[in-house]
Amino acid sequence: MKLVVLLICQCCLLIACSPAVPQIDKIQGHTMGTRYSVLWPAHPDTPASHVKSRIEQLLLNINAQMSTYQSDSELSVFNAASPPHKQVISPQFAQVMAQSLALNDFTQGHFDISVGPLVNLWGFGPDLKALTAPSQAQLDEARARVGLQAISLQGLTLSKTQDRYLDLSAIAKGYAVDQVAKLMDELAISAYLVEIGGEIRVQGQKPQGKAWRVAVEAPDFTARRVQKILPLKDVAMATSGDYRNYFEEDGQRYSHSIDPFSGQPIKHRLASVTIIDESCARADALATAMLVMGAEKAQAFAAQENIRGYFIVRTPSGFSEHLSPAFERWLNPKAR
Repeated sequence: MKLVVLLICQCCLLIACSPAVPQIDKIQGHTMGTRYSVLWPAHPDTPASHVKSRIEQLLLNINAQMSTYQSDSELSVFNAASPPHKQVISPQFAQVMAQSLALNDFTQGHFDISVGPLVNLWGFGPDLKALTAPSQAQLDEARARVGLQAISLQGLTLSKTQDRYLDLSAIAKGYAVDQVAKLMDELAISAYLVEIGGEIRVQGQKPQGKAWRVAVEAPDFTARRVQKILPLKDVAMATSGDYRNYFEEDGQRYSHSIDPFSGQPIKHRLASVTIIDESCARADALATAMLVMGAEKAQAFAAQENIRGYFIVRTPSGFSEHLSPAFERWLNPKAR
């Protein structure tokens, strides 16, 4: 699970109590196995109860299409079907599938939504199996069912020629954030912050022209603390890390981030990747893919592809931070 600490500054809460300054409306709830929250400057034409009703219906629709936890979702039906199988899917589901296939090519296979059998095997999927390292035979069997060469999308028809179990958990939350943001635009709300499970998108500014401030969590296994605070405006942000969702066995820590090439949880020094992008779905997927890559490859990839990436790497003495050139230009516009 990707985690970002969302800071709702105490000063903003104090300001909200003043009748002379617009208050911040906030709604929150549960979705996709995590929590969501949406904040915006309060306005009488957009009551929070109406906004929440619209958002929750939108999220229910996305879950009905792409959840691996709902046995009757479109994705679960596809996963359960024996190959060869063709299935007409909803336009939103098709949009996420098309983006997932494109990002698999773009990241040279490091973002792979067919890694589901390995995620489940290692105990991080919806079946909630015992957290224990699999045998080599189990690993080989799961790896044989991974690979997007067996998946195709033609319009709204999704097909598989071999047994595949797709898992959209590394892009669906980001996509949902984008869709909630689109809904806020349709409701004529010009400034807002949308967050689902740590994936974030902001538009405009808070009252008094202040930026939305979001903190990236330090990738510390033992305590929760802030590593860096970022001022956001008109962008999306996603973070992927190895430091919250894991299990230990015989002194070995196993992360939920699975390398689709080895079939193993990642074991390198790169602990956290934060991506800034206009699309939260793309930021979500890229953060996952680049965490799998490891520090050197991810930093080179970000530089080559002009990606705004912020990397936290474990060292013998703690953590070191690395900013891609595009991230540095975004963070320090005066230095451009």
